Amino acid sequence: MKVVTALADLRTARAALANPLGLVPTMGYLHQGHLSLVQRARAECASVAVSIFVNPTQFGPQEDLAAYPRDLERDLGMLGREGVDLVWTPSAEGVYPPGFQTWVTVERVSQGLEGERRPGHFRGVATVVAKLFNAFQPQRAYFGQKDAQQAVVIQRMTHDLNFPIEVVVCPTVREQDGLAMSSRNLYLAAEERRAATVLSRALFAAGEAFAAGERRADRLRGILSETLAQEPLARPVYVSAADPATLEELSGPTEHALLSMAVYIGKTVLIDNIVVGEGESG
Repeated sequence: MKVVTALADLRTARAALANPLGLVPTMGYLHQGHLSLVQRARAECASVAVSIFVNPTQFGPQEDLAAYPRDLERDLGMLGREGVDLVWTPSAEGVYPPGFQTWVTVERVSQGLEGERRPGHFRGVATVVAKLFNAFQPQRAYFGQKDAQQAVVIQRMTHDLNFPIEVVVCPTVREQDGLAMSSRNLYLAAEERRAATVLSRALFAAGEAFAAGERRADRLRGILSETLAQEPLARPVYVSAADPATLEELSGPTEHALLSMAVYIGKTVLIDNIVVGEGESG
């Protein structure tokens, strides 16, 4: 496994890799969710590359960039065991050199949900992913369903900017008790970790209601809210039943929906989602 920091070294190493190349962009502190993306890429591609970069431009002024967990040595050990061919670990200055002023903004699908909660977040995400696509020139790129809006934003950007890349969205990986794997779970105290399972319980309750015939979007949102209300440590930021492609909130009966939420557990905001109906995923 080759590990590089400079962009020039990345391009040299990339040129030596067989196509198709599968790229897994990460911010490090890897868990089984990340590794599932690597494993999918390994199964589908001749070569696999991973980026490890805590992207400062997707953090808001109230979000603690410095506190984001990092353990590069651990991450590289995990990736080596998965047979990754190339890892890029750039510096912030290497990605955003002095005077940087060019941004990628995906309009409508970035505005609600996490976009409303975290203004500017998806501008940072879209810009860094566009730069990663340009740097690696992959044929496929792998993202997790847990970050559902991010996946939609990247799919839209890839289509609109004519990147010759297939964006592959892989199912959410969960702990045995249902909690979606996330680097932010590290922030949870023991009692908060127990309480955090309410997110998946709420989603599964709404999913079961849909499977039993409930099609009213308002009622599905109601089930999410009612389940969250049973946990005293949970403070919802939003609950949503949206169109999986446009992310517009649904009203009335629907045959498919992205059910999603952001919830404070203590001081930590966790997100989770499921898709119900046509073309279910994650």
